[in-house]
Amino acid sequence: MRRPPSQSRPTSRQTTTRRPRTGPRGPVAKGTQKRQHNSLIELVTIVAVALGLALGIQAFLVKPFRIPSESMVPTLEIGQRVLVDRVSFRFGDPDRGDIVVFKPPAGQPSVCGVQRPSDQPCPEGTPERSDTNFIKRVVGLPGDRLKVIEGSVYINGKRQDEPFARLDPDCPTCNLPREITIPKGDYYMMGDNRGESADSREWGPVPKKWIIGKAFMTYWPPRRIGLL
Repeated sequence: MRRPPSQSRPTSRQTTTRRPRTGPRGPVAKGTQKRQHNSLIELVTIVAVALGLALGIQAFLVKPFRIPSESMVPTLEIGQRVLVDRVSFRFGDPDRGDIVVFKPPAGQPSVCGVQRPSDQPCPEGTPERSDTNFIKRVVGLPGDRLKVIEGSVYINGKRQDEPFARLDPDCPTCNLPREITIPKGDYYMMGDNRGESADSREWGPVPKKWIIGKAFMTYWPPRRIGLL
């Protein structure tokens, strides 16, 4: 007689399915944290360098300036923004027609440094410097003989060609026919809007060392972008 087929016996080893590990592996987690730490350091370094460059540029090269009043209308209007070159005057001198940012003598807007006749431009400012920044146009150089008639500047007896100026023949400081001589090392500043500008006519000339720089470009608003 045949034996019935033998049934297979179960083996002692059982086949098992391994579950994937769900927790982070130690080395991978540490590597990720290190990369994040390096990225943060890199970001902080970039921000610090950018900030340092911006402050350095403003302190030594180019400074933005906002027009605070109507004294330079029609050339510059209230709220318009300009860039000021802080380097050029370290190697050269301002010239007539330059638009400059500077600190006026203390006591402005109407204190002259000396007693003067009412029909004479202020010939000398106070010895102390104001902390306020002004922006005006250079109209007189050291040694120039200057007077003002109907808002126009006369240098050494000759009326200056000033197409940029808004003249006013009747303002209190627009008729100062008694001539002065600008002191050595000083510059005479006036606003283009002659009837609405407190300037050197009232508080005197400005020493070169008080001049911050030359405005060379306007960048705001966009419709006024251009060189000065």
